[in-house]
Amino acid sequence: MQRSASSGPGEYLCDPTEGVSSAADLPFAQVLDLSRDFEHSPCPRCGTSAPRLRRRVRELHDLGDPMLGAPRRLRVLLSQHRCPGCGACFSADVADLAPPRSRYTHRVSRLAVRLVAEDGLPYRPASWHLWRDHRVFVPFATIQNWVEAAGEKKLVGRGSRGLPGSGAGGF
Repeated sequence: MQRSASSGPGEYLCDPTEGVSSAADLPFAQVLDLSRDFEHSPCPRCGTSAPRLRRRVRELHDLGDPMLGAPRRLRVLLSQHRCPGCGACFSADVADLAPPRSRYTHRVSRLAVRLVAEDGLPYRPASWHLWRDHRVFVPFATIQNWVEAAGEKKLVGRGSRGLPGSGAGGF
């Protein structure tokens, strides 16, 4: 049987973005438009129906498309409201997609925490893994913040450096 020029099982295929030094050379993001635009929304403080004041767009980074090898960005059109009863200003709820003020979806943060807590990857390699396999760039310090907030990291004594039998202070 003849082998074709295409890759087969077990063949090494390098990451096409490895060695790229310019952001312009990276793959373009796949943009998905979502809408959370409502004429009226109940006020979270008092429950009064609040009319829409304006619209804004919030962009969220999501796990990329492995078939295209491209990052995925969610562009969410949000309505902002002002309550006539209590005067509170608020945006339409996107808590099902991302935490408040986050640039990343829940899927990204859960995967990052799982890579560190369950698979035992250090923060920097976890950041690289997210880019290489899922095409989402997350700074390793952000991953560290997520892991510490989740309380998932198995802490090892400072002096031991995680080496068995090194004891306190490495003596």
